[in-house]
Amino acid sequence: MRIHDKSNPSTYLPADDRYDAMKYNRCGRSGILLPAVSLGLWHNFGFVDVLENGRKILRKAFDLGITHIDLANNYGPPFGSAEENFGTMMRLDFLPYRDEMFIATKAGFDMWPGPYGNLGSRKYLIASLDQSLRRMKLDYVDLFYHHRPDPDTPLEETMMALDQVVRQGKALYVGISNYPPSQAAQAAEILRQLGTPCLIHQARYSMFDRWVEDGLLDTLQANGIGCIAFSPLAQGLLTDKYIHGIPKDSRAGKPMTYLQETQVMEKIPKIKVLNDLAQQRGQQLSQMALAWVLRDTRITSVLIGASSVGQLEENVAALANAQFSAEELEAIAGVLRGRE
Repeated sequence: MRIHDKSNPSTYLPADDRYDAMKYNRCGRSGILLPAVSLGLWHNFGFVDVLENGRKILRKAFDLGITHIDLANNYGPPFGSAEENFGTMMRLDFLPYRDEMFIATKAGFDMWPGPYGNLGSRKYLIASLDQSLRRMKLDYVDLFYHHRPDPDTPLEETMMALDQVVRQGKALYVGISNYPPSQAAQAAEILRQLGTPCLIHQARYSMFDRWVEDGLLDTLQANGIGCIAFSPLAQGLLTDKYIHGIPKDSRAGKPMTYLQETQVMEKIPKIKVLNDLAQQRGQQLSQMALAWVLRDTRITSVLIGASSVGQLEENVAALANAQFSAEELEAIAGVLRGRE
């Protein structure tokens, strides 16, 4: 039994009311409830970042009822460092609360040199999860994803690897990410036959990226699979950061391949109108964007990142105003269609 020293500020005592305000949604047809807002450690938790800042963010997230923490083998930078830092934070703050947490990691992108460090072979997936567990110093993860489809490995091999890690006790549930509707349906059927149902699909979804509406959400619902949306703020486009141009310290202002300056400039007119609509609702644009994704009951959770405690709190506050009138939804739809 852990004895807390309340006089020691380094001792973490979670908020007693941490489950009072957060909304929890059922994940597909499973027994799992996930917070409507989950925390991803893609950025801000690697070796290039300040560990104590990440620790403050993770503590506040748990205080706010965010039980679901999302990682991947290659999060950092460098690869693996987010998992290793998370393992440090688990040891320092969260081990007494392990059973209150739902921890996920993934494998599927480039991780180590050679032919066995990428994509979807059984060798890669199982070796990667073993490495992830060592980095995080965990006996198991709650959820293990295949991070992306592999065009060359038979889908049966990849799904059998997911089934195997559950049977080995290394993961309680499995999921897929970035799968198109047809492959998602095939994967779900294979896993169902193996006796390890697919719990969840992690897909990119925002006001500016709506591909999941073209069949994927219907496929997941038909198969009893939940959906968690990543990049719900479109890499920061759906915030007030770019209303007056591109700040030099922003993602678009840096040489990063996933958000180009031209993408931002094309979207600024729509961003401004959406920001006006959000203000009419008494919200930040980011808060309205998160609430908009969650308006669809097929979405179990939105996956956010955070670089500060304040940013985290601002995003979670979206849940306080998550309902839309028909007129508001039509106004947003008009902007997205181009009627500005």
